[in-house]
Amino acid sequence: MRDLLREDPRYKLEAYQFIRESLQYAHEHLDVIGPLGHGPDDDPDEDAPRHLTGQQLCEACRLYAIDQYGYLAKMVLANWGLHQTSDFGELVYNLIRIEQMRKSESDRREDFDDVYNFDAAFEPQFELVVSDES
Repeated sequence: MRDLLREDPRYKLEAYQFIRESLQYAHEHLDVIGPLGHGPDDDPDEDAPRHLTGQQLCEACRLYAIDQYGYLAKMVLANWGLHQTSDFGELVYNLIRIEQMRKSESDRREDFDDVYNFDAAFEPQFELVVSDES
């Protein structure tokens, strides 16, 4: 990991930890992220870790950041060098390169590009509740 941080100084160690935690979050909250495929070899073994697409991992990152950091999510991610969904892809493919993550045959680095707009994705969502009581 130390070599990776030296080779690619764009991202802090916390960004890599965040990607791993987001992956775990996705597996724990499958109903929120959406249905996942199976392992990289498409083995339908139920015990095999299920595979996320780049888009699904980006959504998991968004939800996990909001869950962990609330209104500060965008600022925290920016502090680690994360400014757009393609940065998630850079982290993932750096981890794949050092064999800390795996990819399937259908995975592409471009799957992480422009998944959502960071400016809008982390804005607080308010829900207006109107009471019928008079």
